[in-house]
Amino acid sequence: MKNLPKNSKVVFEGVLFDTVQWEQEMFDGSEKTFEMIRRKPSTNVIAVQDDKILVLEQEQPTKPLFPSLPGGQIDPGENPLDAAKRELLEETGYASDELILFEEFFGSPKFLFHETTFIAKNISKKCEQNLDSGEKISVKFVDFDEFLELCREPSFAVSIGLKLMMYEALLDENKKEEFKKRIFE
Repeated sequence: MKNLPKNSKVVFEGVLFDTVQWEQEMFDGSEKTFEMIRRKPSTNVIAVQDDKILVLEQEQPTKPLFPSLPGGQIDPGENPLDAAKRELLEETGYASDELILFEEFFGSPKFLFHETTFIAKNISKKCEQNLDSGEKISVKFVDFDEFLELCREPSFAVSIGLKLMMYEALLDENKKEEFKKRIFE
């Protein structure tokens, strides 16, 4: 579900999550209240240098070390592309003039979470990292097969939709080649 019903209203607004409710007419004519959790939108970047993909090893005060891609929350008034460029630069010090929309994911039927994933081609180091006070991040480069294997890691912090695409690529050679072409060509 990409859009909420027109009659939906926010009944709780949190820092990252909102609870949205709406009345829905049932098949027998009665009405029931439905609700959904909505998370603030975010972005991820599959950053490519030559034949390698940039991966973060990240630690936060309440989370032990976990792999992720550069990315994070989209600030109010910011578009997904600008957020992707900002997050890539802040978390890694790398930048690219060629960011391409890879995929958009929208969560699940009861959890709306708009995640936009970009591919950053030909990244280059521009500056030092500029991390939030709650982040410790190291950058490493992996080959395509190592990248795909990350989907088997429960703590790999990316969209479930992207993880599913990665799993499919591990299980089907044709999907693996398609996925690889989308990233590197």
